[in-house]
Amino acid sequence: MSTFLFDKIIFGPVSSRRLGVSLGINLLPTYAKVCSFDCIYCECGLTPKNAEKKEGLPSREEVQRKLEIKLSQMVSDGKLPDVITFAGNGEPTLHPDFAGVIDDTIFLRDKLTPNARIAVLSNGTMNHKPDVFNSLLKVDDNIQKLDSAFEKTIGLLDCPRGSFDLDKTVAQLKKFKGEVIVQTMFIKGEYKGQHIDNSVDEEVDAWLKLVKEINPGMVMIYTIERGTPNPGLKKVDKPKLLEIAERVKRLGLKVQVSG
Repeated sequence: MSTFLFDKIIFGPVSSRRLGVSLGINLLPTYAKVCSFDCIYCECGLTPKNAEKKEGLPSREEVQRKLEIKLSQMVSDGKLPDVITFAGNGEPTLHPDFAGVIDDTIFLRDKLTPNARIAVLSNGTMNHKPDVFNSLLKVDDNIQKLDSAFEKTIGLLDCPRGSFDLDKTVAQLKKFKGEVIVQTMFIKGEYKGQHIDNSVDEEVDAWLKLVKEINPGMVMIYTIERGTPNPGLKKVDKPKLLEIAERVKRLGLKVQVSG
């Protein structure tokens, strides 16, 4: 299945299953993926060995300038975004000026498109950094990945680069005190001779316990829609996603399903 990289710093707007009309911001290089995970389902393909090299990252000033140009154009055209989304070719919080970029984005949003939300899609690996954590509390949609309650499954699905501690990750998510959206990719299939399915009861039961502990403002449940770097992966069907969603609702939490 085909994958792709975002070839611009500011891209879109695109129609997002979860967020609406989304104007994207890519804080990573336009020619390579830079990420602390190597998720086997990532639409941007696999993470290269030099996963956290900072060469080619756009400067804070360049992001601000190009975002202002694009938002001004959208205002002039009368086509405003529902959300300004930090996504792109990897993990946005790896950018060394992430906190400053967030401040600039909030300023431009308030000035030009005050009704737009600001969202960050993150894998949570930089949440231990105070500047990243505090910046995530400033955005409207702080969306954090949690694909399983088992480190072994996370190892198979997300392939963290370097050390990863699930307990510490969950502890950081709890520190948001509800100002966080938990996002989970449910997927099944075969990968390197191993069967994967994080939608089975054992997985979902354990995941729900962690979700209850974190007590997020919302849970986003979804499955693959675009190309992945591994052809052995399959979607989890919509009825199963809805079944999981009902269990989330019984915890008293808001839930959104995309399948």
